[in-house]
Amino acid sequence: MADKESTFWDHLDALRRVLVRVVAVVAVLGVGAFVAMPWIFDNVIMAPCSPSFPVYELFDRIAGQTTADGFEVDVVSLELASQLFVHLSASCWVALIVGFPVVIYLLWGFVAPGLYEHERRGITRAFFFGNVMFYLGVPAGYFLIFPLTVRFLADYRLSEAIRPIVSLDSYMDNFFTLLLMMGAVFELPLLAWLLGKMGVLRRDFFGRYRRHAIVALLVVAALITPTGDPFTLFIVFIPIYTLWEASARLVPASDKRLP
Repeated sequence: MADKESTFWDHLDALRRVLVRVVAVVAVLGVGAFVAMPWIFDNVIMAPCSPSFPVYELFDRIAGQTTADGFEVDVVSLELASQLFVHLSASCWVALIVGFPVVIYLLWGFVAPGLYEHERRGITRAFFFGNVMFYLGVPAGYFLIFPLTVRFLADYRLSEAIRPIVSLDSYMDNFFTLLLMMGAVFELPLLAWLLGKMGVLRRDFFGRYRRHAIVALLVVAALITPTGDPFTLFIVFIPIYTLWEASARLVPASDKRLP
């Protein structure tokens, strides 16, 4: 019993050391993000508000016209302490996003010794693939979904007498929510692969329920879209549906034919 208790407390102490390292990594990155936040805010976070954002220029070249005239987004601070709280919260979010692989690596170092070799190989592949897909989803949200949302809503006019003004809190909430949600949505192929390995999913499922999936993914796109306009909904839906089709290629094929 004494040996078991000693082993338990040894594991608990090892977990405590790992958590201390995780907090230290996030804290250091948070301090660095806090110091660099004025530059990050002007050149990264607020970049989609500028007509010179690369995505806007690319779409203008594709369309063969210039639509930058009249494009303007006014982001204002409506509360006295908004800028301070945004500075702190944005620093934390940036630290978590940048430090996520390090955090996973530290936690994996604690869990891995208790697993069999084949379990370690499988979970290592899953963690690597999950990180890659997450960091593909975040740029997709930043370079495609969020700027097109901002551009569409900035150009939309119910009346010329109404001047669009966006609150700082609303802008930041939509910014980080959409980026993180797109990172999570890009994990769909990983989820499908895991379910396929468990024998829960087969490839014929995707063919049989494709029409149902289109409706369901439209609902998902509507839920993760900060606004309710059809344009943004369509832009969000396309990459999600592409992920659905990619997921179908990662699960084992079934011997049964589709009815």
